[in-house]
Amino acid sequence: MKRTTVFLSLILVLAAAAFTQATQAQKPEKLSKQQLLSLIATAKTPAEHTRLAQYYGAVAQDYLAQSKEHEEMAVQYKKNPAFKISKSVGGPVNHCEYLAQHFKESAAKIQELAQEHERMAKEAE
Repeated sequence: MKRTTVFLSLILVLAAAAFTQATQAQKPEKLSKQQLLSLIATAKTPAEHTRLAQYYGAVAQDYLAQSKEHEEMAVQYKKNPAFKISKSVGGPVNHCEYLAQHFKESAAKIQELAQEHERMAKEAE
């Protein structure tokens, strides 16, 4: 009985470690501003271009998330009668709609950079 408990505990620990490692492998690397600038200036190898592609892909995903968030906020502002009075350019609905569009466009541009670095990584092989 004791041996079975130890064996099952070991399997559980190994499974947890494998899951943690797989989860960490999916997260893009965080680059400091200095690391990013240095990598941009010196990238030559497939690995370096892949790092940049992953970084830009993560930024694009973040921008898309922010765009969606602002789209949702604009919808909620439109539902609130207190904000229907505010039709000015600086009103919260216009603000959120502007930011949603801005982040969506920025995500598309950043995604193009990611794709360019993916192409460069393949060419460098």
